[in-house]
Amino acid sequence: MSTHPPHAPDRPSAPERSAYGPAVLALGVGGFGIGTGEFAIMGLLPEVAADLGVSIPQAGHVISAYALGVVVGAPVLAVLGARLERRALLMALMACFALGNFASALAPGYVSLSLLRFAAGLPHGTYFGVAALVAAGLAPAGRRAAAVGHIMLGLTVAVVVGVPLAAWMGEGLGWRAAFALVGAIGLLAVALVHRWVPRTPAPAQASARGELRALARAQVWLTLGVGAVGFGGLFSVFSYIKPTLLQLAQLPPPALPFALALLGLGMVAGNGLGPRFMDRHLMGTIAGILLWGAAVLALFALTAPVLPLALASTFLVGTLGALGPALQVRLMDVAGEGQSLAAALNHSAFNAANALGAWLGGLAIALGWGWAATGWVGAALALGGLAVFGVSLVLQRRTLD
Repeated sequence: MSTHPPHAPDRPSAPERSAYGPAVLALGVGGFGIGTGEFAIMGLLPEVAADLGVSIPQAGHVISAYALGVVVGAPVLAVLGARLERRALLMALMACFALGNFASALAPGYVSLSLLRFAAGLPHGTYFGVAALVAAGLAPAGRRAAAVGHIMLGLTVAVVVGVPLAAWMGEGLGWRAAFALVGAIGLLAVALVHRWVPRTPAPAQASARGELRALARAQVWLTLGVGAVGFGGLFSVFSYIKPTLLQLAQLPPPALPFALALLGLGMVAGNGLGPRFMDRHLMGTIAGILLWGAAVLALFALTAPVLPLALASTFLVGTLGALGPALQVRLMDVAGEGQSLAAALNHSAFNAANALGAWLGGLAIALGWGWAATGWVGAALALGGLAVFGVSLVLQRRTLD
């Protein structure tokens, strides 16, 4: 099967292609802000729980609220914005994200924080989806996976830099300061996108009806299913990484930012290596990432009580982040006219995985299975994603026959 989408975005002019580097940097800052906002709370759950008077598993539901906002917002905003000029759309989405995070910093209670995190999540998927399409359109021929990987790199760098910084601010100034920081990054991204991203009209054939046609394609749904299930393993562990390392592995509290940075470095490594294989062997790369994920998540469960091994496993768990760009490229191949919707839905799928992983991980802990059980839950989810991918392969072969 060709790795080129049936309906690729209109190619920009040579001057626009020369703007690739600065544009990707600007878009990556937006991804950095979104990643910091999405993941920072995972390192601040004990503080949030104590301040709002709820248990840590209950505080984990705030993570799920944000993820559900992504799931809802991605398809709705992608369809509504199908014909809009893409730079203006990206700026509007990032401005709404910044506002949602400033409001989260002022939330008076658990219910209001949950609602505001849901609202803050609404622009997430559409931003990443449209940003990936813009970057792929500016990239040199044959470098789609690298372009998508560069956009996702902002998300992974957030785990290395933004999340530890937010955790440090949360420890010293309170968890609300972390959300204020995210809002400020969002405003910076708006300014950079305006300055460095070329005006990019939507494709001439773009329409809400055309976008919705992607939903009639079985391979689109199966690819989204791979992400929704298979990526849940990462979030099962990540959502409860702080109490797992502090209480089970006996990590000294001052070392927590270092541990979170290790997971982020793993994500950077995965996003750096993965695209080298995706443009040549996309389907094999997806299967390999899921098998690798099942193995390292099980390893985390086995090694979590031993601090040095737990830290090494934390890094390896992060490499599962390579699944994101791989599935984004796969959706470009199978979405037909619905490129924007499919690209946005990729992040809906990942945040469905966020909600599913956080919920199942919290359930395992609440049932008394222990903090390490999140690794076993994650391994099962990675294998579930592999099973969905197997169905996709079988269907594709039958179609080709």
